[in-house]
Amino acid sequence: MFRQFGLNELLMLLSGLQWTAGLTVLAFAGSFALGLLLLILRVARIGVLRWTASGWIQTVQGTPLLGLLFVAFFALPLFGWDVSKWVAATLALSVYGSAFLADIWRGAVEAIPLGQWEASAALGLTRWRQLRQVVLPQAFTIAIPPTVGFLVQLIKNTSLASVIGVVELSREAQLVNGATFAPFLVYGCVCVLYFVLCYPLTAWSRVLEARLAR
Repeated sequence: MFRQFGLNELLMLLSGLQWTAGLTVLAFAGSFALGLLLLILRVARIGVLRWTASGWIQTVQGTPLLGLLFVAFFALPLFGWDVSKWVAATLALSVYGSAFLADIWRGAVEAIPLGQWEASAALGLTRWRQLRQVVLPQAFTIAIPPTVGFLVQLIKNTSLASVIGVVELSREAQLVNGATFAPFLVYGCVCVLYFVLCYPLTAWSRVLEARLAR
């Protein structure tokens, strides 16, 4: 017998939203670190490093996120790495996100005029210090909108983690819908909760972009 959708069911969805937010934070942190490493390799002067980073980026971007989740959860144990579903989901989302963030940031770096590189080189700065002290601070403002846009996509992509047993918002919605059989109400609430989580990020990025532009 189905039960009515009420406060307890809404609290279950909010609990799922909490885990969605937590998974997003972990995945974005991993994506940020790996993406920054890929960016450094991508703009390096050594051809092998650039080709390696480019090959990694193209491979990951051409692989479905669902496939990365299956590899992280089912394939890694075959090599002796027994990972939990949360670690697998974080790893897969981090690898997936790093490839896109690296490309976003590379575009921002390439948008900086070549004269900035030349001027910093004339001051005797090393390649790394040129990138860290001169180019990246300017590229940061350019990269804010697409980076936040990808973060919003990452939030919604966490729903795929349910296929390996992670109980986040989408999976919690499936459980609640199975108990109440009120799909319109349940998934309507899910859409509202995703909007509540995503919209403030978009609004914040606009404010930050305006402040940095000044």
